[in-house]
Amino acid sequence: MLIEGYDEGPLAAGESLLTRPGFWSNYLLEISAGGTSDERPVPEWFGDDGADTEALSEILMDPEWWPVFRVPASSGPGIVVVYRNLVGDYGTDFLLFPEDQSVARRIAGGEGELSGTGLTWQDLLNIADNPAPGAAGVSDPDARLLLILPLLGDPDVAEGASARVSAALIAVGAPQGTASSTADHLLGRLMSRAWHDPTWGSPLSDS
Repeated sequence: MLIEGYDEGPLAAGESLLTRPGFWSNYLLEISAGGTSDERPVPEWFGDDGADTEALSEILMDPEWWPVFRVPASSGPGIVVVYRNLVGDYGTDFLLFPEDQSVARRIAGGEGELSGTGLTWQDLLNIADNPAPGAAGVSDPDARLLLILPLLGDPDVAEGASARVSAALIAVGAPQGTASSTADHLLGRLMSRAWHDPTWGSPLSDS
């Protein structure tokens, strides 16, 4: 797999990992941590256990294999998530991928705390709910939403956002009894970052 600007990395399609035990806890625990909640996030919030989470972490962070998760959209740009497993410079990068499949543009990345340009809740829904027919990558709307959820930079999401995230978590294996509280925690943590400046256009508008 080739993505301009990542020539030094052994990129490989990672979509097959989405159904592996331990994936979602690895992917979402980082953004669950911190905040004002006294409750410490654990893999069980996502239907995983510690052993599965640790085992998959070794795969996701292997410097010899950089997983890439593609979220193409039927209208407007899609998102590509790259595990940048460069020794000494590990992180997760989020790239905006134009409809014409031209050069992707990095809009956020980091290790732990993301830096860059966040998206609005409506931006996320527009991408998650409009997969590109026949395109390589993730087509399931629930998995798509959770993959791009770390990009949320909207301090005031629409009513029903928690229910939507909760349903997505259940769809990928989170316990029904705790999915709602997990969704609230995730959204609260993301919204508290408030990195989306409403006076500045969304990166989806090329502002």
